[in-house]
Amino acid sequence: MRCNNCYMNKISFLMTLLVSCLLLSAAAQETLIPGQNYYEDQKGIVYNKEFAVNFKLHTNGFGLGVDVGTLKTYYLTRYYSFEIGEIKHPKEFRQSFDFRVPSTGRISRAYIFGKENNFIPLRVGFGEKRYLSEKAKRRGVAVGLSYAAGPSLGFLKPYYLDLVRYPDFGSGDPFIRSERFTGSNADAFLNSTSIYGSSGFAKGLDEVSVLPGAHAKFALHFDWGAFDEFVKALDAGVMIDVYPRRVPIMVEAPQVQNAENRLLFVNLYVNLQLGKRW
Repeated sequence: MRCNNCYMNKISFLMTLLVSCLLLSAAAQETLIPGQNYYEDQKGIVYNKEFAVNFKLHTNGFGLGVDVGTLKTYYLTRYYSFEIGEIKHPKEFRQSFDFRVPSTGRISRAYIFGKENNFIPLRVGFGEKRYLSEKAKRRGVAVGLSYAAGPSLGFLKPYYLDLVRYPDFGSGDPFIRSERFTGSNADAFLNSTSIYGSSGFAKGLDEVSVLPGAHAKFALHFDWGAFDEFVKALDAGVMIDVYPRRVPIMVEAPQVQNAENRLLFVNLYVNLQLGKRW
């Protein structure tokens, strides 16, 4: 009888041990559900990657781009950014006289007096977002810092005007010719009475030149639900673009007042981010 009791005790012990092992194994294999916030019990990062589209407005232009990021911790995201936009000179002023050509009915386009080139920077950067706020773990607004830096390629596209010209010899009607600034045509290019209007953005695309440079930006970052599946964030900060020589956006001439070109651009900006995490 004693042996039977020992045998039963051993079986009971083994069964208890087996059930305990099964429970521990099930607990160890618990799957984290995507979209849940596991910040409180420190079980790990639910989302590893982040992709966001940027819509940026700054004091002298705009930018459109994307960020591709990796969530390293709850407080740190590292990302690559790609952006293209335009930087305008502070003295650019759009104007129009609404001329009409009787023979065609064509109305003149608005133009910018004294503009020499459109300047379109392409920026590639590496940056970080560091969250400072604790509200994110309750799906509130996470507050942090965002900063990035990297190389830039500035594309200079000649700015063309439709100028009213007259035949060189003999009599004849005036005609309209599309021209970029060359220096030798300053008498017409910088004379508002000779300007019919802008030739349009497409004119000069085959004459684009490239100017390499660098950029950096620093901003306050506000994220509505920093660990939600969908990215909904806003940046507000300052950005710097620098180039090895002055960027010829405007014609530097007495007819164009205070049109000195720069090699350093400092702009305030706001940036809306929309995207997804996975």
